[in-house]
Amino acid sequence: MIEVIAYVLERGHFSPKEINDEFSENVFRNYIEGIDGQHRFFLQSDINNFNRFKKELDNQIKASDIAFFDLSHKRLMSRMEQVKEFYEELLEIPFDFDKEENIDLNFKEMSYASTLNELKSIWRKRFKFSTLDTYSSKIQSEITKREEDSTYQIRSKVIIEEEAREKTRKDIENSFEVIGEIQRKDWFSIYVNSITLAYDPHSNYFPPEEKERFDQNISGKFEGIGARLQKKNQEVKITEIIAGGPVWNDKLLEAGDIILKVAQKDGEPVEIGSMPLGDAVKLIKGPKGTQVFLTVKRVNGLIEEVVITRDIVEIEESYSKSSLINKNDKLYGLIELPKFYIDFKDNGSRNAASDVKKEIEQLKQRNVEGIIIDLRNNGGGSLKTVVEMTGFFIDEGPVVQVKSTGGIEKVLKDKDPAIIWDGSLVILVNEFSASASEILAAALQDYKRAIVIGSKQTFGKGTVQNVIDLNRIISGSTHGDLGAVKLTTDKFYRINGGSTQLEGVKSDIVILDRYAYVNLGEKDQENPLTWDQIKPAKYKLWPNQFNYDYALSESSQRLASNFYIKLVDEQAKWVLLQQDDYEYTLNYDVYLNEREENLKATDRFKNLNDFDSNLSFEWLPEAGVEVNEEIKERRNRWVENLEKDFYINEAVNVLEDLNLNLDPSKKLLQNKK
Repeated sequence: MIEVIAYVLERGHFSPKEINDEFSENVFRNYIEGIDGQHRFFLQSDINNFNRFKKELDNQIKASDIAFFDLSHKRLMSRMEQVKEFYEELLEIPFDFDKEENIDLNFKEMSYASTLNELKSIWRKRFKFSTLDTYSSKIQSEITKREEDSTYQIRSKVIIEEEAREKTRKDIENSFEVIGEIQRKDWFSIYVNSITLAYDPHSNYFPPEEKERFDQNISGKFEGIGARLQKKNQEVKITEIIAGGPVWNDKLLEAGDIILKVAQKDGEPVEIGSMPLGDAVKLIKGPKGTQVFLTVKRVNGLIEEVVITRDIVEIEESYSKSSLINKNDKLYGLIELPKFYIDFKDNGSRNAASDVKKEIEQLKQRNVEGIIIDLRNNGGGSLKTVVEMTGFFIDEGPVVQVKSTGGIEKVLKDKDPAIIWDGSLVILVNEFSASASEILAAALQDYKRAIVIGSKQTFGKGTVQNVIDLNRIISGSTHGDLGAVKLTTDKFYRINGGSTQLEGVKSDIVILDRYAYVNLGEKDQENPLTWDQIKPAKYKLWPNQFNYDYALSESSQRLASNFYIKLVDEQAKWVLLQQDDYEYTLNYDVYLNEREENLKATDRFKNLNDFDSNLSFEWLPEAGVEVNEEIKERRNRWVENLEKDFYINEAVNVLEDLNLNLDPSKKLLQNKK
C-alpha cells in the first residue's frame, strides 16, 4: 500500500518531493512525534536505536519495506507494557503537595528519559500534576460546603489526597484500556500519514473507516459537539467551531483550545493525546441529548472541565443571515456568512452565492447606505460560489488565479457585467477566516472595492485538496479496501499575483483580538507550502471609492485612543505569556496563588464584554423560510451579541466615512496620499 500512496503523491501533489534522505528524515520525525510526541514511553536508547533508520526510510518506502515500522511498533508495545507494570506502584505513595516541585511540559524541547527510573520519575510528576488539580477542586468543594453549612466538618487533606490519587489511577487505567484497543493497523496509519505530512500539513491518508467519516463531514451532516479537530504533537486541538452546533450555540469552546481528556456521564476521564484522532473523535461524538465532559486547556493556558450536551448541528445556522443596523436614523446592512456552502449533487439546492444575493436585494429594499460582509471564523468552502459572489460587487473581471499540479495556471473570472451592490462595502475577517474567505477578501481588497477590517492577517491557507480513492488506482486489489489519500493539488493566487498561502490577507484596518500575538493559522502548521507569486492578472481598480484613504485615516485615529483596544492588547499579551509558559508548579500553595492571579487577569478582561455599541439591530427573516420560535430565539441571541461587537461598531463608522461628502481640501489631501 505504501508504494501506491507514494505513487499518487509523487504524480498528483502540487509540490512533489524527491524521496531522498531529507524526505526520510522528515518522515522519521513526523512518525516519532506521532506515536510518542510527549515522550511518555520511549527511552533515549530506543531513539538512538531508531536513528539508524533516519536516512533509510526513503529506500524502505520505495521497496515497500516496513522493517522500521515493525521495529518501532514492537518497541512501543513493550515500553507501554513496562509503564503499565509500574504506574500502580507510583500511585500507592501519597503525594506531598507542600514540596517545592515543578513539571515541564515543553515536549518539543524535552529530552527522552535516559533510564527506566528516570521515566518513572517523569510519570510520577505527571500523575502528581493530574492529582493536584483534583485535590484542589475537592478542597474547594469542602470549603464551599462549610460556607453553606457551618456545622459541616471539613474532611482531612490526607483523605482528600487519597481520593484524588485514586481518581488519577482510574484515569490512567481507563487510558490504557483505550490504548489497548488500538490495533496494529491504526498505528500503521500513523506511519503512513507521516509520509503524507512530509509533503504538506493538509495531505493525509484515510483508512477505510476514516474515509467514511470524512465523507460524512463533507456532506454537512454533523452529530456530536460541533467542532473540527486536528492532532499535532499528540495534542488534539480544536481548529474550527461548526456553526449551528452545541459548542457554537453556547460558546463553550474556541478554536485553539486543546482537549486533554474525555469522559462520559458517570465515567472516568480518558486521556486522548496518545490515541489516533479517529478514536478520540469516537469518544467525543455520541447521540443527541447525551453529555460529554471535556478537560480542556484554553488558549490562555487555563485548564478546566467543559460539559457539552451533544446535538445534531442545525444546518440552518450554517447559512447566511442578515440584519439591519440603525445608527442616527441611517440604515446599514450586515450579512453574516459562516461558510461558502454548495451541494454539487443537487443543482436546485441553496448555495452561499444565491443566498447572499437574496440578502443583498432584501437590504437594498430597505435603502441601506452600506453593507458589511462578516467572514469571521469562515473556514472556506466552494470556490464556485466565491467567484460568483465577488461578481456581485464588481464589473466583469478576474477574481482569483489557480495554479495546478504540473504548473498549469488559469484565471477564474466574473463574466457577468451586472453589479448587485455598488455602494460602500466592508469585509470583516479574523485569524480563522480561511481559504475561500481569503479569496473573496483578497479580490475585493485588490480592486479597492472594499475595506478589510479585522486581525493582522487571515489564516493563510492558499491551497486546494482533492481526495483520491486508492481502490481506483489498483483495481481488483487483494488487500481489501485501501482507503483514500487527500492531497494538495492546487494553489490560490490573488489577482495581484501574490499567493494567499501563509500570508493570508492583511487587513486594511487592524483591530487586535486575544490571538494577536499567538501563532495561529497556516504558519503554525508543520511543513506548510511556501509563499510565492505569479504574474498579476489584468484588472481595473474600482472607480467609485472616493473616500478610501480618508476612511482608513479616520479609523486609525479612532482606534489609537480607544480604551477597548488597549485592553484587548493587554489581553493578547497575557495570552501569549500563558502560551509560552510550559512550567507548572506541583506545590499546592503556589498552585492556588497562580490560579488566583490568573482569575484576577481573566476577571479584568471580562470588562471587554461590557462594550455597548449603542447601535440598534433588526434581523431580517429569510424569504420563504418559516420563522418558528426556535429561530426567533437564535436570531434574538445573535442580535444581542451584535450589540456588543466592537468590530461591527467600527465597520459602521468606516461605512459612514466612505459615504461622507468631503470638501475639496480633504479630497485633495487624500489624493496626495
